[in-house]
Amino acid sequence: MGQLSDIDLRLLRVFKAVVDCGGMASAELELNLAMSTISRHVKDLETRLGLVLCRRGRAGFALTPEGQQLYAATEMLLAATDAFRSNLHDIHRSMSGDLHVAVFEKTVSNPQVRIAQAVSAFRQQAPQVTLHMHVGTIAMIERGVIDGQYHLGISPEHRRSESLAYDPLFDETMYLYAAQNHPWFDDSSGCHEWADLRRQDLAALDYHSPNMALTHERRLVRAATASDQEAVATLVLSGAYVGFLPDHYARAFVEAGLLRAVAPRTLFYRCAFACMHRRAPAPTRVAEVFRQALLDAHR
Repeated sequence: MGQLSDIDLRLLRVFKAVVDCGGMASAELELNLAMSTISRHVKDLETRLGLVLCRRGRAGFALTPEGQQLYAATEMLLAATDAFRSNLHDIHRSMSGDLHVAVFEKTVSNPQVRIAQAVSAFRQQAPQVTLHMHVGTIAMIERGVIDGQYHLGISPEHRRSESLAYDPLFDETMYLYAAQNHPWFDDSSGCHEWADLRRQDLAALDYHSPNMALTHERRLVRAATASDQEAVATLVLSGAYVGFLPDHYARAFVEAGLLRAVAPRTLFYRCAFACMHRRAPAPTRVAEVFRQALLDAHR
């Protein structure tokens, strides 16, 4: 391929968008390009590389093994170019460019969360910066910050990485909930203990998190697993399982009479959320301004 040109970077960005969107048709809106143009760009990239990157047809869109490797390399390359652009802005002391911040799911309804206020303050200080907000799991956020894909991450503290620095922001309380047609819904005794919960069908998160740590610590058996809080809520609302949910997220279901917290004085745990960034290289000037806005808002 020789030296990378602006055309190569543009083709790689199109390729990444197609993969992220799950196909060329889905990427039309994201790229603001016609599908025929997107298809031509991907074909041009394949021709330049001498590789078949994806299969498209009735079976749907799928990456080839070479396409998977190129996608991983493209993520690193584009993250590096974005970091270079941000550093160049720092050299010129200009508050412009892009800022990528990843946030753990279902935080906006937490009354302790002041991320929106931090965004407002940041916008006043850096109106020319394009802010990109992402939502993901703890592992995705940590890996994205370490790899340079995200400048900052906001998620529950679980197991600290030596590569990252952490600033405490806010807390979240997780209670155990049961739905209307579950036997524990109408039990108002509040006498259930952790030993009782071991005999119940529990829906829990399937990735490393405070939720998973709790199931190991309390020797709880997961009868169903979920990839996010929305999935946990769906399983609990079925009445077939009980599960832990953030109190602020579950409030609407409780007020509607669909869920009830079980033994809230006993069956609960708390999560501490932090803002994380890479220790090295140091955060860009733009990232540091947003980080400070977060700290000021949650102080």
